[in-house]
Formats: sequence, C-alpha cells, structure tokens
Amino acid sequence: MAHWRDSARSVRLFFLDFRACFPLLILLFHIRLWTFLLAVVATGFFTALERYGFTLAVFLRWFRSFIAGNRKIAQPWWKR
Repeated sequence: MAHWRDSARSVRLFFLDFRACFPLLILLFHIRLWTFLLAVVATGFFTALERYGFTLAVFLRWFRSFIAGNRKIAQPWWKR
C-alpha cells in the first residue's frame, strides 16, 4: 500500500520514466522497423532529458529562449 506522500513521484517502469516509455507503447501497436527505431530514439531523447533534470515542457521553453536569443525588443522596429 502506497503512502499519500508518494503521490507526487513520477511513474516509472523499472528505470525509465513514463514519458520515455510512451514511444514503446506505440511500438507495441504498430510493429515495424521504423517505429522501432523511432521508439528507441524517442526513448533515448526522453531519458537524456530526465538525466539533465528537464521535463518536456521545460525543455521546449529553454529551446524557445535559446532560439530567440538574448536581445529582447519591447517595440517592433517599425514603431521606433
């Protein structure tokens, strides 16, 4: 029986986070070589994200700010 304090933990399948296991579920429904390769790559990607402490939402925010750059302009260039 689990304690209520364990409710905040993420779901795991052995050592994999549940986000990394989702592509494997897709592989079970559509067994082809390309879905196997896609599942392995996606599982590796999500495992690497977890290793560095990112969730998918945090990674996407970080990536968006990385692409946008350091300079943030408050007004459009045509109104200056």
